[in-house]
Amino acid sequence: MRIVENRKELHAYLAQARADKKQIGFVPTMGALHKGHVSLVTRSATENDECVVSVFVNPTQFNDKNDLSSYPRTLEQDCALLEAAGCTLVFAPSEEEMYPEVDTRVFDLGPVAQVMEGARRPGHFNGVAQVVSKLFELVTPTNAYFGEKDFQQVAIIREMTKQLKFDVNIISCAIVRETDGLALSSRNTRLTAEQRHKAPVIAATLNESLQLKETKSVQEVIDFVISTLNNVDEMEVEYYEIVDGISMQPIKAWSDSTYCVGCITVYCGKVRLIDNITYTRD
Repeated sequence: MRIVENRKELHAYLAQARADKKQIGFVPTMGALHKGHVSLVTRSATENDECVVSVFVNPTQFNDKNDLSSYPRTLEQDCALLEAAGCTLVFAPSEEEMYPEVDTRVFDLGPVAQVMEGARRPGHFNGVAQVVSKLFELVTPTNAYFGEKDFQQVAIIREMTKQLKFDVNIISCAIVRETDGLALSSRNTRLTAEQRHKAPVIAATLNESLQLKETKSVQEVIDFVISTLNNVDEMEVEYYEIVDGISMQPIKAWSDSTYCVGCITVYCGKVRLIDNITYTRD
């Protein structure tokens, strides 16, 4: 596995790969890798000749400077995991390398970016679109892999890819969970022992809500999830919405969509955790 930190080395490596007619798989990450990331890398390595992984904490997608400064950075450990998973090239640029000039692009990502995370984290998805579009331009992968834990983000990436006409397949991969159900996240390391013990109630409550769908309305299911979690000490739901899995728009009745997904953000103490669950998918 090779590690490069600048565009010149990245370009030279990939130019040779393309000359050899190799198919390139790509997994963009912000580091602090866990088994969820590793599952994406393993799949990319299995399905492509070259597996490129970027490790870059992107400042333009943080609207909280404290969140940016506290985001874990563990490049040495990350590289050990990546090599074991079959990664062939790690791109670990500095902020100056990725943004030699300020990126002033403003994307019109439409309704998918105006709800849930988009409504509550102004500029977040624009920053995601900035960095991923830059990485797609640099790597020009055949296939790019994203985890479904960041469910709305996958929709944003698909929209950005469509708008900019990138010739890349966006492949979404199922959430990887701990044995107790907690969705894997780099932020989980910031939970106290007590919070970590409580956090699996998020997934448990979502799973319990699946059983209510047959007899309860959309709003009743939403109310159940929010009230259940808000009754847990140190838990506070920021939002829980049941949406169409393509448009990300909230639904009012189960019949409004054939692809109904519940998306949640919960504060466990000061740690912001996200998860989702699929109710129906035809």
